[in-house]
Amino acid sequence: MALGCVEALAELHAKGWAHGDVQPAHFIIGPERTHLIDLALARGSHVPEGYDFPFRGCLVHYEAPEIARSVLDTGQAEPTPEADVYALGASLLISATGQRAMEYPDDAPRTAQREAVANGRRREVKAPGTLGELIDAMLSHTPADRPTLPEVSKTLN
Repeated sequence: MALGCVEALAELHAKGWAHGDVQPAHFIIGPERTHLIDLALARGSHVPEGYDFPFRGCLVHYEAPEIARSVLDTGQAEPTPEADVYALGASLLISATGQRAMEYPDDAPRTAQREAVANGRRREVKAPGTLGELIDAMLSHTPADRPTLPEVSKTLN
């Protein structure tokens, strides 16, 4: 299942787009392949005027620290492939363990949730073995420290 999600996201990235809202509900697992849906927040090549709008973040459970910080500081952010890798790692973590990546109370206001994400108050990854190590790397606070999707794919193969 995880490899199919990686392949679907890699296909979008190969076309020059970042999804901006990667989460488990946006993957449809089919008998032959996995599909990535809900491209409403995607950014990539030219978007005609009138259809573009500021990206103000996504579901905070899956939001990369750099996106959370930018939204807190400026009210908007720019989705990136690196942020998508983080979100995929957070999606794999919650799918494998039932735990979200960040520590904050369930009823915390969205701003407090974003502060926790931006400041890196991350839970320890408790998924076993190679998958746990991979998720831990995907959830790195610094975008440059995250594996690329080809590296993720190679690890999962």
